Amino acid sequence: MADNDISQYKGVWVLIEQNDGQPAMVSWELLGEGSKIAEALGCELAGVLLGHQVEGIAQEAFTYGAQKVYLIDDPALTHFRTQPYLRGVVSLVKKYKPEVMLLGATTLGRDLSGAVATELGTGLTADCTGLGVEPQRKLLLQTRPAFGGNIMATILTDRHRPQMATVRPRVMAMPERVENRTGEIIREPLETKEEELAVKVMEILRDKAAGGVNIVDANVIVAGGRGLGGPQNFKLLEDLAEAMGGVVGASRGAVDAGWISAAHQVGQTGQTVRPKLYIAVGISGAIQHLVGMQTSDLIVAINNNPEAAIFNVANYGLVGDLFQIVPALTQAIRERRAAAAK
Repeated sequence: MADNDISQYKGVWVLIEQNDGQPAMVSWELLGEGSKIAEALGCELAGVLLGHQVEGIAQEAFTYGAQKVYLIDDPALTHFRTQPYLRGVVSLVKKYKPEVMLLGATTLGRDLSGAVATELGTGLTADCTGLGVEPQRKLLLQTRPAFGGNIMATILTDRHRPQMATVRPRVMAMPERVENRTGEIIREPLETKEEELAVKVMEILRDKAAGGVNIVDANVIVAGGRGLGGPQNFKLLEDLAEAMGGVVGASRGAVDAGWISAAHQVGQTGQTVRPKLYIAVGISGAIQHLVGMQTSDLIVAINNNPEAAIFNVANYGLVGDLFQIVPALTQAIRERRAAAAK
C-alpha cells in the first residue's frame, strides 16, 4: 500500500515503453509533457525502462529530456508480461518514491498501470487528454472525458502517491530532440527468476490492423461521418486521401453503422490522432470525436450545417454539399500534382 507520508515522494517518472527494442513514440511525447510538470513542481524528470539489452533506449531518452533513467535489464523482461513488469516497477517506486508517474494509454500501459496502482494502493486516471499542476497544492491535474465524453473531468490524487495517469498516443506534442543531452542511468535488478513466473511466452504472432491502415501515424487523414449517407460514399474520401497521400478515418457513428471497419475510427473509443492535416467530412463534431483529433495541426471541416460543432475546432470551414465539394477538391489536387510533375 502507498506510504501515508506523501511528503517524501519527489520527481516525475515516465515509463519508456519498448517492444523488441523499439521505443514507443508516446514515451517521448510524455517526456515532453513530463518536463513541464517537473518544472512546475521543481523536481527532476526521469524515465523508467524495463527490457533486455535496451540500454541504448535509455540514451535516447536523455535526448528527449530525461535527466535520469531507472533501468532494469533482465532476460525475463525480453517480452512484456504483467507479472515481472509489475514487480520491477513496484520495486522501483517503493525504493525511489516518485511523486508522479505517467504511462502511455497503450495495450501495455493500460495493463501495467492498473496493476501497479492496485499494488501500491494509489489512484490512477486513465486516458487523460490534458495534464497540469495545481499551483496552490502542487497536485497533478488529470483531465479526461467523462460520462460518455459529454463532460471533461479534472481529477486529483491528493492522499496517495505516486499520482498516476495514462495518456493516449498523439495527444501530447513531440518534444524537441537534443542530441548532446546526457543523463544518469541507475541500474536495478529484477529480483525475480524466470522459474517464478506463471506466464511463459511460447510464440510471438504479429498482426496488423484490419486492411493494414495506420491512422495514428498518418500525416493526412480524411475522415467521414454519418453525413456521408452510406458506406458507398466513403469512395469519395478514399479518392481524396489517395490524391493527398493520406488515409481514411471515420467517426464512431459511421463505424457503428457498419460503413467502415473500426481500424479507421477516430475518437474517445477509437484512436487519438495528431496529423498535419485533418479533413472532417460530414462529421457533426460530438465531443467523443473531438477529443481524438482536436490537436491536429490543421483542421478543415466540410458540413452542410453551419451550426455543426466541428466548426468550433476547425481552422477552415466549408459549408455546403460534400458531394460537390469533395470531388472538386480531389480533382483540383490531382490537377495541381500533375502540373507539378511536368
